[in-house]
Amino acid sequence: QVQLVESGGGLVQAGGSLRLSCAASGSALSIFRINDMGWYRQAPGKQRELVAVISRSGSTNYADSVKGRFTISRDNSKTSLYLQMNSLKPEDTAVYYCKVEVSRNDIWGQGTQVTVSS
Repeated sequence: QVQLVESGGGLVQAGGSLRLSCAASGSALSIFRINDMGWYRQAPGKQRELVAVISRSGSTNYADSVKGRFTISRDNSKTSLYLQMNSLKPEDTAVYYCKVEVSRNDIWGQGTQVTVSS
């Protein structure tokens, strides 16, 4: 089984930047089986939504609300996932979750809080 630990959240002023990290650990076979990796977020009173996803081949997809501001990346060993967030807005405030797909199963991290002050 794969375990995920997010880090990098915090409080930042509008216009600032943060970089989130997600470290994956587990058996070598489980790590090898990781396919898509993505970031999701959930604001108070709202449903969890996709922020960005990156495939095993490196292709990416972003929510319209973050295009041009956020960049998702993963390292070649597939054990880490990153989200560079620039030009942050108050509406980006949410708990950010890392999710990976392993053999058609979704594994979630515990989340990291991002708060953007105006």
